Amino acid sequence: MEGLFALGSNGSGQLGIGHKEDVSVPKPVLFDEHHNHPLPGAANGNGSDDDDIVKIAAGGNHTILVTKRGKAYWSGDPSTGACGIVVASAAVASTPPVFREVVLPKAGAEAETETETEPLPGPVADVACTWDSSVFALRDAEGKATKVYSCGGGGGGSGRAKEPIPSPLIEEIAGFPPPGSEIRHLAAGFRHVVAVLDNGDVYGWGHGRKGQLGVGTDTNPNPSDRGIVPRPTKIEGVGFPVARAVCCQHATCLIAEPGDGRVVVLGADKWGLRSAAPAAVPNWKAVAAGWGAVYVLRYDGVLEAWGRDDHGQLPPPGVPRIASVAAGSEHVVALTADTGEVISWGWGEHGNCGPQQTGGEGETSGVGDVKGRWNTIASLRNLPEGSDITLIGAGCATSWIQIAADGIFL
Repeated sequence: MEGLFALGSNGSGQLGIGHKEDVSVPKPVLFDEHHNHPLPGAANGNGSDDDDIVKIAAGGNHTILVTKRGKAYWSGDPSTGACGIVVASAAVASTPPVFREVVLPKAGAEAETETETEPLPGPVADVACTWDSSVFALRDAEGKATKVYSCGGGGGGSGRAKEPIPSPLIEEIAGFPPPGSEIRHLAAGFRHVVAVLDNGDVYGWGHGRKGQLGVGTDTNPNPSDRGIVPRPTKIEGVGFPVARAVCCQHATCLIAEPGDGRVVVLGADKWGLRSAAPAAVPNWKAVAAGWGAVYVLRYDGVLEAWGRDDHGQLPPPGVPRIASVAAGSEHVVALTADTGEVISWGWGEHGNCGPQQTGGEGETSGVGDVKGRWNTIASLRNLPEGSDITLIGAGCATSWIQIAADGIFL
């Protein structure tokens, strides 16, 4: 049985733990009883592997979770529209912040209650969040991710409008992806979104004035008005089929298949994001990005990284071999390969890197910085025998850990 835990910034209830206070130790995530999700805090404790969380995406003040069966859940600030339609009972300020299913209003209904809503039109294959919008790749009847829907901050990532007009309506981005292709992966920065297709093409939309969408560069010299790309537009001239994309605040990193590993970075070069990037990182296992740094995990457990490090965002000296990695806005969460510990480093003012330590070796003048070292925020050694850490995540000063424990809720 799975249990999801969260820590860090929580001023808008984006952790979904029943209150809006920051926490520096992992707390169980709660779900709305109406949606009967079998995680801690739900009304029903009976679940299956299909209820496992497989994707965590975070905006500035909201979080979207996706389960293996393709259900999506939200918690946090719904005022930007990034959480979709919110029923009246969930919009009340006194309502405890918990995760609720992402839904659509039924035809002709105003979604005042759960009975006036309906699920998304297909299982969610992937999700990405800008600061104030959410983008969903949905599967069709054949199980292919051929539909893209979005909600939230207008021109800042919705893919539907040039003006940044927030909308809670989850609407389809018509005509995308192109016929015969499907979405392989979504990624998002502060206000731009990138989609990698199964044929290796990559499309982007949203804010592109820094060149993060290829706009204004030699590969695409015709930027849109005010640097906004209103609809998905192919990024030309990459030079290789793209396997994965990750987004910094104002930059995009594209990488080829692990056997190739070529790297291209588009956008702002602040913190050396472009100029310090390696030409290639072969045999990569995973790629992640914060607002100012990129992380490439190799299959041998070595974590390569470049970019911003003023808060200790880059891997500290002596960091152990890593099994999986997630990057938040200015911090990192990693699962060690040999000891099964979840460790974290970087900017941790909100408790997202664990309890603050002052005056210790490696501490800097920055409040909450975990620089030159790491904190352990969870460990298999402290869990019941048979437990396993199955997923980690990181958002805007938020951290996430999913634990399996042989049917025991932790």
